[in-house]
Amino acid sequence: MSDKVKAIGILSGGLDSMVAVKVLQEQEIEILGLTFVTPFFGPDAGLEGGRKVGIEMRAIDISEKHLEMLKNPRYGYGSQMNPCIDCHGLMLKEAGKIMEQEGAAFLFTGEVLGQRPMSQRRDSMKSVEKLSGYPGRIVRPLSAKLLTPTIVEQEGLIDRNRLLDIQGRSRRRQKELAAHYALFDYPQPGGGCMLTSEGFGKRLRELFRNHPGAAVRDVEIIKWGRAFLLPGGSICMVGRQLSDNLKMESLTWDADVFLRPQDCPGPTCLIVSPDGSPGEMETAAELVASYSDAPLDTPVSIEWRHNGNRGTCIATARARAGFKEMLLV
Repeated sequence: MSDKVKAIGILSGGLDSMVAVKVLQEQEIEILGLTFVTPFFGPDAGLEGGRKVGIEMRAIDISEKHLEMLKNPRYGYGSQMNPCIDCHGLMLKEAGKIMEQEGAAFLFTGEVLGQRPMSQRRDSMKSVEKLSGYPGRIVRPLSAKLLTPTIVEQEGLIDRNRLLDIQGRSRRRQKELAAHYALFDYPQPGGGCMLTSEGFGKRLRELFRNHPGAAVRDVEIIKWGRAFLLPGGSICMVGRQLSDNLKMESLTWDADVFLRPQDCPGPTCLIVSPDGSPGEMETAAELVASYSDAPLDTPVSIEWRHNGNRGTCIATARARAGFKEMLLV
């Protein structure tokens, strides 16, 4: 059995988390990397980052837990619908369970003190630890010398003197370290999380406001096509292109209202959490006709499905500007 100290790391796939791995590898720490899956970000970048630094990686799906947290985050949102403190706390809580299962000594991240205004302040990092349930067991190797010594350092499981004191938004030192560790292929910093998008945030706020019980599938639906808020409060998604149409049809359940043009090319349409009012279906049919290839003021035959029933209706293609007030983004 290996007598190496083992650590569980959360990898985003960015430069910071890869450098954090390398810093710990210099102390011969055995590392298992984790990356997480939610409706708002996926595992690909994290898995690729782990491959580049030569560690075992696991992708953990926390979609349902993340969505429930997102509806009422303890520490609120950032500039959009991004609950960064609560999100980090949740990921570390889940990572902590694996730490215990694997007999690892601590958790670590690639966070840098002062790099992000919401989640990487000193007080925010403490809040994250509190949410995780593992205070004192979370190491930030890139900024550790600027932070209170962890239990892990106090126990001598890692050498604090060989950790770093990086802070702020500049990536100069990280780039120098990347060259030192021969990490030449790394992504530029950017938003990999949809929750930082203003447009998507608007859709999500309306979904939660009108349908508090929204599930993961509902969130998946509002990622595709144009989004309209119908008078009854339902969100109506209208495909922009073939990939939208195919994806929305694959996500359709019997309880949804699904529509598409029958006699000309055009978008599919899906009403999320319909209230069942006839007016909503009529408006959705008009949207389908108006965003189809049919000329203005032309009647279009629309096929619909709902609760196992099927039928057709006629809707007239109108000027798209008439739907502007309903368009979310």
